[in-house]
Amino acid sequence: MLSSIKKFLSLFLSALRGTDEEFTTGSIDRAIFLLAIPMIAEMILEAVFAVVDMYFVSRISVNAVATVGLTESLMMIIYSIAIGLSMATTAIVARRIGAKEHKRAADAGFQAIFLAAIIGLTIGVGGFIFSEELLFLMGGDATMVAEGVGFTRIMFAGNISIVMIFLINAIFRGAGDASIAMWSLTLANGLNIILDPLLIFGWGPIPAYGIDGAAMATVIGRSVGIIFQVYFLVRGTDRIRITVKNIVIRLKTVWEIIRIATTGIWQFLIETASWIFLIRIIAGFGMDAVAGYQIAFRVIVFTILPAWGLSNAAATLVGQNLGANSPERAEKSVWRTAQLTMIFLGLVSIVFYFGAEMVIGLFEAASVPRVSEIGVQGLRIICFGYLFFAYGMVITQAFNGAGDTKTPFFINFFVFWVFQIPLAYLLALELGWNEMGVFVMIAIAHSVHAIVSVIIFRRGKWKLISV
Repeated sequence: MLSSIKKFLSLFLSALRGTDEEFTTGSIDRAIFLLAIPMIAEMILEAVFAVVDMYFVSRISVNAVATVGLTESLMMIIYSIAIGLSMATTAIVARRIGAKEHKRAADAGFQAIFLAAIIGLTIGVGGFIFSEELLFLMGGDATMVAEGVGFTRIMFAGNISIVMIFLINAIFRGAGDASIAMWSLTLANGLNIILDPLLIFGWGPIPAYGIDGAAMATVIGRSVGIIFQVYFLVRGTDRIRITVKNIVIRLKTVWEIIRIATTGIWQFLIETASWIFLIRIIAGFGMDAVAGYQIAFRVIVFTILPAWGLSNAAATLVGQNLGANSPERAEKSVWRTAQLTMIFLGLVSIVFYFGAEMVIGLFEAASVPRVSEIGVQGLRIICFGYLFFAYGMVITQAFNGAGDTKTPFFINFFVFWVFQIPLAYLLALELGWNEMGVFVMIAIAHSVHAIVSVIIFRRGKWKLISV
């Protein structure tokens, strides 16, 4: 018994420190563990980042919570672009690492960074200029916009830090250096936790910036995390290192990234745009409804993101094993990862259903009865779909890890736009279910998404995708 515990702790520490082990041979469970532990930690840190922001912002006002919610809904478009680029980068880097082509993997990494910088700067300028109009478009009232427009401007101006930290972590994940991605977010989120209260409420010579301080803390924390990432990219690891020889624009590689990323971006834009439509429906029931929805959403993200960590491990294993011409091992890795993810989310759903009031009550804004009621309702209803969420997330990332971003794109389009949005509108507004109609459709739509994904994945066409 003692020796088993020591063996587990040794493996756990190896996963956190990073390892040069091969993931295309040996035990699949061991490979999943070594990749998933730092990736889960990375995603938990992302979740902590979101919850900490909401915790401190909720102490300002309901309008502040609503501002963060509406801005984050808009920022989801940026996240979609960052994730789309990241999927393409992980797929290409993983394939080349699996095929032992380390220089070509580094070439792909630089091209991805170049694209991310251009996109981040372009979005930043446009979002900064039109922040006020975007908040009104999302359903914010004049009082809320006046209080929160500074937050939105800062978030858009610093969006390049969001795009870049996603992208560079994707390079490390594709290479199998997931621990570096984890430590970069540890640094970024640790700074955010320290800076949030200092910049929001002030301390000593530091003035109180209010909700604007939350945006400043986010941008500063992520920017420092990027500096950490670049240091390790340039210094290099056993798997990947970007040198002067890689700093050349290679149009063929750029096009390959764009080709895969385009449908990947649209894949996530479709899903995130559906969230924007849903929050727009909820905004019609007042800012208390938006605040309650956002608190529930942040809590859900807190548990979904660790599950995405497992999903990202599946993507890396698929890419590297396809690169090593081991498609059957790639498929086994996916099913095993999906089983583990289902167990995790199943346990979380039980906790959330019975402890919803306690969890939502942790947020200051939930002291408003209407906000608390909606938050508890949303958390309980949405967690009914958690078991399906597990398979949907893992298999989606498996497609993406293979470089097949088109299949999840079509699944997302039909499930989230053709199915979810019209029925959410029907239940919430036409049938008078109000917020509950939206929550019910979120659970149902993600369950349908998982079932369709499993059926298509079993056909095996993803194994034939060339990257």
